[in-house]
Amino acid sequence: MTQRVLVLGGGVIGLSCAFELKNRGFAVTVLEQGKCGGQASGAAAGMLAPYSENVEEPDPFFRLCLQSLRLYPEWQLAVKEASGLDFEYSATGSLYVMYHEADVLAMKSRKLWQDEYGAASELLDAAELRKLEPLVASEAIGALRYPGESHVYAPGYVKALEEACRRMGVDIREGLGGIDIVRWHDGAEVRSASTAQTYRGDTLVVANGAWAGLMESIFGMTIPVYPIRGQICAYETPDMPVRHMVFCSQGYVVGKRNGTLVCGASEDIAGFDTTVTRRGIARLENWNGKLFPFLGGMRPFHEWAGLRPATQDGFPLLGALARSNSVMFAAGHYRNGILLSPVTAHVIADLLEGRSTSGLPLDLFNPERFSQ
Repeated sequence: MTQRVLVLGGGVIGLSCAFELKNRGFAVTVLEQGKCGGQASGAAAGMLAPYSENVEEPDPFFRLCLQSLRLYPEWQLAVKEASGLDFEYSATGSLYVMYHEADVLAMKSRKLWQDEYGAASELLDAAELRKLEPLVASEAIGALRYPGESHVYAPGYVKALEEACRRMGVDIREGLGGIDIVRWHDGAEVRSASTAQTYRGDTLVVANGAWAGLMESIFGMTIPVYPIRGQICAYETPDMPVRHMVFCSQGYVVGKRNGTLVCGASEDIAGFDTTVTRRGIARLENWNGKLFPFLGGMRPFHEWAGLRPATQDGFPLLGALARSNSVMFAAGHYRNGILLSPVTAHVIADLLEGRSTSGLPLDLFNPERFSQ
């Protein structure tokens, strides 16, 4: 008999899990309280940059991100084929810009350990940097270049994931409002507050991002997942003056094929409020002109915000509950939901099939670790 899986959450993580599970023969239903991709997923800048964004050491989270980056070339092609939709996947590489001589030693140290994990990075001086990015600020003295990093256009990617799931026969239910988990110890039963309809399955995958933290009383365990508001802005740049993803200590800019230059991100704690604030966007404007002076005289044409599901220790909740053979978690990916979508989907599907998870230290991502 085909195993039935309920996926709670229609963001990039939930849709990716549904896509992979359906590919492996499971019967899948996605339950979304609002609209698929309506929160952090659709608001993301879409960077696939584990080297640029994990700068301290090769901890388990970095290794999880790196494995997902390596899955992306094949993964994105599979999503495009299944959906019949194209979306931007650009292997531009990235640059992490330096402004001070004191930064050089830190970059050399980072390069040393990251190259052991396949970064193939290159330390550039000022002249070499300007050959790659002519419009970068004159104060920049060099950069660390990562040729293997890439990015996707997040709204297009999430739309394609949703379409792929629908074409493959995943049952997607949106607009469910509040969701009540009626049963989860032996099988799963979920009821929609707005439609009063009940959905049943053998397994429940909790992939509802920042909302996972509201489910502590249901599962009787500590779930420290908190919404962090990330504000982003975009500029109209039809001639695309920036060729790479460009990072500095304050944030990043990344150019998209549609002629927009995305700048992010300004973060604050505002509960579940996704209001864009002048203060939040001003933080971005205050530094991006110092990275690319041409931005100093421009105003963003688009400003938006999404909720990033942050955990107490920065690691996602990933894996099965020991207290139930019917519940798995795939939540708390913070700023890396787009990047981590392929590896998360593979882990969840592997666990449901009883397969090895490729040596990943899943005990460190144990969803019950805060209750032990």
